[in-house]
Amino acid sequence: MPEKSSNRSKKLNRKEVRDLETRIGFLEGLVRRAPDYVDALQILGDHYSQRGLFEQSLEVDKQLSRLEPRNPLVYYNLACSYSLNRDFDLACECLEKALGLGYSDFKWLAKDPDLRQLRKHPSYKGIAAKISKLQIKIS
Repeated sequence: MPEKSSNRSKKLNRKEVRDLETRIGFLEGLVRRAPDYVDALQILGDHYSQRGLFEQSLEVDKQLSRLEPRNPLVYYNLACSYSLNRDFDLACECLEKALGLGYSDFKWLAKDPDLRQLRKHPSYKGIAAKISKLQIKIS
């Protein structure tokens, strides 16, 4: 499962917005018929985020966490969604869960724009310390 793309920094033109909304509509229909279709949900959540629909993306990521409870990337993306919705305590909980399940792309975590506000939040200090310990064990 790929990580959510960070296209929010790029302003979409009208055609890109229209194309994205068409893909969202298609995926919403698909997910209505097959609510446990993990790949479709992941893409839908990504498209919601690209469109700036962070509450909808959060709901998709919650659903994915119920369907894939042992997937570290699912919890990483859920942390991103909580962060984008400014729920930093739950973002930290999900990020800690992702780390506990084996998430280890620390370079991306340190620069992911979805987590920019979370990294400034006081509760992130504990996660940063845990990441430092994990990096030492890996080296």
